[in-house]
Amino acid sequence: MQVATDIRYLKHLEIMNNITDYMAVGLAEGFEEGTEEQIIDAWQHLHDTGLAYKLQGWFGRTAQQLIQEGVINE
Repeated sequence: MQVATDIRYLKHLEIMNNITDYMAVGLAEGFEEGTEEQIIDAWQHLHDTGLAYKLQGWFGRTAQQLIQEGVINE
């Protein structure tokens, strides 16, 4: 199971290296289409960069809710 976890982590890093702030906002708001995993990665990016807390209030509230639900990491 560790190998699968490592592969998932490497894929996550690859996606995150290619995501821009604009793309993350687009995925979060829904004006950019993506898979569920890409949308989760976008929210993680918005949280990690602090951008979720600089935009409209619902970004920060949603990020905090996703953390509480265990969808993204704190």
